[in-house]
Amino acid sequence: MSEPKYRNEYKYVIDSGQLALLLERARAVMRSDSHTEGTRSYNVRSVYFDDEGDTCYLENENGTDPREKYRIRIYNHSDRLITLERKAKRSQKCLKQGCPLTRLQCESLLRGEPPVETGCEPLLLRRFTALMRTRLLRPVVIVEYDRIPFVHPLGNVRVTLDCNLRASASCHGFFDARLPLRPVLPIGAHIAEVKWDEFLPDYIYQALMLESLQWQSFSKFYLCRRHTR
Repeated sequence: MSEPKYRNEYKYVIDSGQLALLLERARAVMRSDSHTEGTRSYNVRSVYFDDEGDTCYLENENGTDPREKYRIRIYNHSDRLITLERKAKRSQKCLKQGCPLTRLQCESLLRGEPPVETGCEPLLLRRFTALMRTRLLRPVVIVEYDRIPFVHPLGNVRVTLDCNLRASASCHGFFDARLPLRPVLPIGAHIAEVKWDEFLPDYIYQALMLESLQWQSFSKFYLCRRHTR
């Protein structure tokens, strides 16, 4: 498994008016992510893991650097694509690694049990199951939102507008499309994220008027965990 690059990542909490403006401006200079499959947005649901001491939660709260956390992610409540991901942060930059899971592997991990090994597992899955055995990682919170994504090839820029952030501690219902979830942000509050590699083209920066937005350091995992502990 090749080591992906750490990427710059800026996050902003925006209101509905700013969301509408950013949506129009992003459309003018970027294209929709291919994963939207002809629709404007898609649903993202992740289940995050932590140990008995809530180490990942406390590291986010204390701003520990570097730090990492693991999650399983699906889209539109479907098991067609299930991904185990490692999200690491170092010096204000982020790195994401992932590998596919089968439904059976996912259900085993959701029970807090390493799946049956075949000897062909991806390195990331083997690393995660080793942490499950040594740190007793278990699922702690479901994080869900509706994402409107845009991309641009210069600088490998990705802009995502995430709406309706919500959470649940009922991790056993990960695949349940009707799972009750609790809103986490105030009504009308949304999240804009801007990610890029070596540089962010100035015309994208200017078009999105990022200088007028207030950059914030926060974690969806941390916010949702704080509201469901």
